[in-house]
Amino acid sequence: MKIAVLDWYTVSVNGDVPISKLEELGEVKVIPLTKPGETAANIGDADIVLCNKVLITKEVMDACPNIKYIGLFATGYNNVDTAYAAEKGIPVCNAGQYSTNAVAQQTFAYILDRFSRIRDYDSAVRNGEWERSPAFSYFPIPTAELAGKTLSIVGFGSIGRRVAEIGSAFGMNIVVSTRTKPEDCPYEVTDLYTAAGKADVLTFHCPLTDKTAGMVNSELLSRMKPTAMLINTSRGGVVNEADLAEALSSGKIAAAYLDVLVNEPMSPDTPLKGVRNCFITPHTAWAALETRQRLADIVCDNIRAWQKGSPRNKVN
Repeated sequence: MKIAVLDWYTVSVNGDVPISKLEELGEVKVIPLTKPGETAANIGDADIVLCNKVLITKEVMDACPNIKYIGLFATGYNNVDTAYAAEKGIPVCNAGQYSTNAVAQQTFAYILDRFSRIRDYDSAVRNGEWERSPAFSYFPIPTAELAGKTLSIVGFGSIGRRVAEIGSAFGMNIVVSTRTKPEDCPYEVTDLYTAAGKADVLTFHCPLTDKTAGMVNSELLSRMKPTAMLINTSRGGVVNEADLAEALSSGKIAAAYLDVLVNEPMSPDTPLKGVRNCFITPHTAWAALETRQRLADIVCDNIRAWQKGSPRNKVN
């Protein structure tokens, strides 16, 4: 079978994830990145299409009648017209739960950065401030313990649960807001606004849907403590960026740590660029080496399952 990989650079840039496992499954054509308008040509007569963010539309599927399977190097699948794929009998299979540990880890990297102020104190030392200190310990920048602080988690899938476990280990009070009340949940479960109001840390681990789009808006932000921090490692569209920029600039909340934006790569005119106490990483939470290796393994396993007649992780 012919396999077209449309954006391999979103999985591996320097060869740290080998393509050899895919080559065991068919004749592989690797395209580092596919520009808009090139999708159909890059797919050609491939039977299997693999991608991360490339749009696979009705028009693309009609232009490439040989497509039999679409696999995603991602959990999200809003870049594929899954309904039309189903009409054409094309299974669409995603890769779930590959990044749980990595995203939870980065969530706490943000939290610890805020509460322990490692970067700020490193800068102070590099600037010679400790050398000029009259006392052995130099601590003009306030730090705080996580124990006893409230961690409010929006979304309680595998990542949200892992974040809750880690927060609990730090002695944090865990509050959960999710669409449906989870079974056997040992934590307080409440509505979004109540969770936001209680939070010292409000972190989002939910999918982007019609209901979650723009849920971080002026109304929600007005319910938060002025000392609270907000984290988004889910999808950029969950946040109304103009409203968040205003809240940070006016001191309505203390800080925001974001790994995702509405437009990616980051647009030069994003409302959050250069905003006070807004810290942005370039969609890296999921990208640990072990995570990307696991992702490639899941994608390969999905293909094998489909070839045997029992598709796994099918979303349509």
